[in-house]
Amino acid sequence: MSVATQPPLQTSSESKDDQMARIIVLDDLAAEGLAKLESAEGISFDIKIGLKGEELREALTHYDGAVCRSGVKITAETLEGNKSLKAIVRAGVGTDNIDKSAATLLGIVVMNTPAGNTISTAEHTMALLLGLSRKIGPAYSSLQAGRWDRKKFKGSQVSGKTLGIVGLGRIGLEVASRARAFGMEVIGYDPFLSSERAVDLGITKVSQVSDLLPKIDYLTVHTPLTPETQGLIGHEEVKLMKPNARLVNCARGGIYDNDALIAGLESGQLGGVALDVYPEEPCTDNPLFQMDNVLCTPHLGASTDEAQIEVAVEAVDLLVNFLTTGEIKSAVNTISLDPKTLNDLRSHLDVAHRLGVLLGQWHGGAIDKCELEFQGDISEKDTRPLVSAFCAGLLGHVTEDANIINAEMLCRERGIDISRTSNSDTGDFSSSITATVSGESVTRTATGTLFGKSMPRLVRLDEYRTETYMDGNLLIFNHSDIPGIIGYVGSVLAEEQVNIAQMAVGREGDQGGSAIGILNVDSIVSTPTLQRVLENDAIDSVHLINLPAFDELPDWLV
Repeated sequence: MSVATQPPLQTSSESKDDQMARIIVLDDLAAEGLAKLESAEGISFDIKIGLKGEELREALTHYDGAVCRSGVKITAETLEGNKSLKAIVRAGVGTDNIDKSAATLLGIVVMNTPAGNTISTAEHTMALLLGLSRKIGPAYSSLQAGRWDRKKFKGSQVSGKTLGIVGLGRIGLEVASRARAFGMEVIGYDPFLSSERAVDLGITKVSQVSDLLPKIDYLTVHTPLTPETQGLIGHEEVKLMKPNARLVNCARGGIYDNDALIAGLESGQLGGVALDVYPEEPCTDNPLFQMDNVLCTPHLGASTDEAQIEVAVEAVDLLVNFLTTGEIKSAVNTISLDPKTLNDLRSHLDVAHRLGVLLGQWHGGAIDKCELEFQGDISEKDTRPLVSAFCAGLLGHVTEDANIINAEMLCRERGIDISRTSNSDTGDFSSSITATVSGESVTRTATGTLFGKSMPRLVRLDEYRTETYMDGNLLIFNHSDIPGIIGYVGSVLAEEQVNIAQMAVGREGDQGGSAIGILNVDSIVSTPTLQRVLENDAIDSVHLINLPAFDELPDWLV
């Protein structure tokens, strides 16, 4: 074994038995994790901290595995041409500093440690909430300046107040538990936490973020940063809140709009802001840092001895087990299937994933039950990966790391019951997958199949038979089966310069009943345009569904 604490760069051939698996540690790692590496049989490792650019690219070509935290940036450029690296493990949750698509293309497994910092981040959230409420930061600064200003720093107790939580995964639920212990009422939003599960946890659940904003005294967010959550709380959302509401963010910078926070504090609409994360880090220059009623820390959510020990040990275990036994756990970009099975199921995995993406958007609310039926030839195969692929699609817009390995577990954690049945009768197609999701008195069903070997098709929506390309932008509208509806929708889209690529219709029974129209359109349809479509009294509802492009596969299926 060779341990080098800093460059100059040392290749494995300089100090290692060629039969050993070689690991590079790219960021500071807790001593307990390094001790695990030290004692691992068949493993040699080097510690090389502070690498970047060409130096990092060159270093990675000499190792089988890498362990990092958030300090190093593993980009497509630093992975280019790498033929030796087999796995990267992030000692922590977020993998934003790793180009997962580039890693996948090179066959590099990316794993993280999703549970290690849960408690520490939840505790830091509460620390900021309490510190903001009791003005601990400015009060201590006043003492340091030689002043005794008791009246100036009168605070607010949190007992009896209402906390809003957006995102009720592991961390959000831990925060909810602690808030309730402090006597707070908890209102939560998470599209995949069932109402029954929320009741069990003592959380009042709402169907959309805007529903909780007028009711809360405090708000905290625990979601990934995605296009849907970027700027989730902006100027309009701040206006919906109670006067003097306080906001906390220990999740990802950018979920709160910085300008909206400044304006809310200046107007008095917001009573305080506490941040641990920022859109760009390191962050040392932010107007909020100079404002009253603000408490900020430099991304300390996971910065506890306990969390760093836990993620370090877990990261080392993941990497050593992978390199010595081939075991893959907590992967964020791949699936645990052998190549033959993967090739055999690839197209049906794509269909299952697209069904999940579609139904997650089409249902639009909290889901507590998923039923999948596999019919025909596909029922004779191992359908468990197909269930996971569906779950990954279902959760894709609410969590950044859902994949074929962890998605079913993430669904069950949110109280979603998942069942699957198989039917060997071929029916109308040699193989088909039917998925039904239910929750909040809404049930949606969709059936997908393959045309040829690799062309996903949607052949049923609820009670309507159809034949629709399962890719791109789908405009789905329910309407009365009377003449002129398709023409009306087409004319509205034409006026907005939205091109229709393909059209399908389906009816429930004879003419005059209910019907459905499905249009594949070449661009996003704006909200005002959707509202114009609904102006026709014969149209009951309209949904815009965003599916992957025809040749677009999730990272774990590339």
